[in-house]
Amino acid sequence: MPDLLIELFSEEIPARMQSKAAADLQKLVTDGLVEAGLTYAGAASFSTPRRLTLTLDGLSAQSPTLREERRGPKVGAPEKALEGFMRGAGVTRDQLEEREEKKGSFYYATVVTEGRSADVIVAEVLEKTIRNFPWPKSMRWGAGTLRWVRPLHRILCLLSDESGARVVDMDVDGIKAGDVTEGHRFMGAGAFAVTSFEDYQSQLKRAHVILNPEDRAEAIWHDATNMAFAQALEVVEDKGLLREVAGLVEWPVVLMGEIAEDFLGLPPEVLQTSMKEHQKFFSVKNPATGRIEKFITVANIETADQGATILAGNQKVLFARLSDAKFFWENDLRTVAGHGFETWVDRLENVTFHAKLGSQAERVTRIAALAGEIAPIVGAEKTLAVLAAQGCKADLNSEMVYEFPELQGLMGRYYADAAELPAEIGQAVQEHYSPLGPSDDVPSAPVSVAVALADKLDTLTGFWAIDQKPTGSKDPYALRRAALGVIRLVLENGVRMPLNSLFETAAKVVGEKGDTPALADVADLLSFFHDRLKVFLRDEGIRHDVIDACIAMEGNDDLLRLVSRARALNTVLATEDGQNLVQGFKRANNILTQAEEKDGVEYSFGADAKFAEDDSETALFAALDAADAAIAPAMQAEDYASAMEAMAALRAPIDAFFEAVQVNSDNQIVRRNRLNLLSRIRTTCLQVADLTKVEG
Repeated sequence: MPDLLIELFSEEIPARMQSKAAADLQKLVTDGLVEAGLTYAGAASFSTPRRLTLTLDGLSAQSPTLREERRGPKVGAPEKALEGFMRGAGVTRDQLEEREEKKGSFYYATVVTEGRSADVIVAEVLEKTIRNFPWPKSMRWGAGTLRWVRPLHRILCLLSDESGARVVDMDVDGIKAGDVTEGHRFMGAGAFAVTSFEDYQSQLKRAHVILNPEDRAEAIWHDATNMAFAQALEVVEDKGLLREVAGLVEWPVVLMGEIAEDFLGLPPEVLQTSMKEHQKFFSVKNPATGRIEKFITVANIETADQGATILAGNQKVLFARLSDAKFFWENDLRTVAGHGFETWVDRLENVTFHAKLGSQAERVTRIAALAGEIAPIVGAEKTLAVLAAQGCKADLNSEMVYEFPELQGLMGRYYADAAELPAEIGQAVQEHYSPLGPSDDVPSAPVSVAVALADKLDTLTGFWAIDQKPTGSKDPYALRRAALGVIRLVLENGVRMPLNSLFETAAKVVGEKGDTPALADVADLLSFFHDRLKVFLRDEGIRHDVIDACIAMEGNDDLLRLVSRARALNTVLATEDGQNLVQGFKRANNILTQAEEKDGVEYSFGADAKFAEDDSETALFAALDAADAAIAPAMQAEDYASAMEAMAALRAPIDAFFEAVQVNSDNQIVRRNRLNLLSRIRTTCLQVADLTKVEG
């Protein structure tokens, strides 16, 4: 069974495209080979800036011969129908067989599809893959019609087994497959032939190319951290940047450079962002001071002067970049020194948030009003919450945030501190965007929580009011993320907050803008929150039907209470008693519902133990009395765990009751009493959760 090696060699592939392109190459080729009847033992794909590589182990030497029987028209059918069948099956008249069946005699043909060699199939599949490759962007060059992300120079396609290696015969727009590749653009010694993947990988390394991007990333991080450690410094970890830089070089050479003294006073985040975005440099900090003092750059070539010339050029470019950042920083500080955020807040009138929702200034007014309402709920001082909300978007008008939008909020905190505003305001300005995702930290400071909730609730109620809701996979205004942010802020801070009243408050503020409609359907927005809550709690292992059973209860806009109830119910349903209780409840509910429909009455009152004919009935009356006595105060105290345990204790007496008696007795007095007893089961259990929603 041969091994397959493919390399597509081109001009530089953008780093952000390499990983997916390698995965796409593997999927397209392996899927195509399997569909054509070939099997393989293992596959791996790799990428460098100039090549995509795929290796397959244990590929079938050829596809199997297939035999297929096809039934044709009836014997005696029109000649044209028979000719069409023979043409489709690729057989002649003398190759047909007549078979007698219940519905008459039919023609049958045996279609044989001969197996094909791996060479032929690989050539077909690879050409199709190359011509239809899903690049996000591609180009044509020269006079050909082929499109690739950058001009494609070589195709290496090699099948090798114990008898040796052979090139797969194929040609794509004049690029003929071969067994030749080349190494590093500058340090390699030119083209060379290979005989297998192992030979290919080892020769590439000798030609200064590390094929595996993970190996390149590991080498970069190892050398960078060792270099920093030798000077008692630390490299600021950035996995995204590490992946990107590993895609920019084939032979990483790590160099450490100096940051001029002029810039060491800039906020570390400014230095880090500027160096990352413009130069792809890693930041190196002094752990004792937290200052960014040096940088790491990764060259793609070894030089006789150990990178001195490269570093000098990089430092010159960096000086210009950081000079701009320093200019922005100093200008911004002068602005806030005299007027605080006032100048920037005034300019928010000129920044449109949304055509139907007004400017950022109008939005800030709404957020401030809502933050004032939320402040006492989360234990924040109302005055501070309102002030923080009024300044939460001010830094959008700063020169630094205009240059680096990703620093919004963070720069606001620096500027708030520079303006000597209360620490809570600066903290809230930075944290009110959080949490931005499922792994992002959740603010816990009361003022920050108030402003963060107000910001997200204003966004949700505003876009709901103008009917710009998420549809399918489309969510251009990140409303799902905003709802998840509210959920996490509420749950992780233990906030008791009735969402419906806050929706109405937020909607009222939104509606005060003359051309903005008020929120028409609060219930729909709450339903959206419940859907996001199901997704959030799914990671805890809480089933959607358990949440539905709790959503059906009163007060379902209090997320903290809702989740507490759902967690307690989920715990009970994980026990045997809980599972069986649900079955007993559903049996009681079904019998009762059928009887009420049949009799045209509601059995909801009058169950009396004196009419009990069996000990199991008497025991069930006593158990229900005990459960009611325990559940009512537990529910009042919102001790859902105790209430659920009391409900689960009904499992045994309910089971015993159904085993011992027939509810629909011939004695009508006994029958009515037992139906009213079932009503007590239903009423008692429904105090805790709507068990009709629970599956199973």
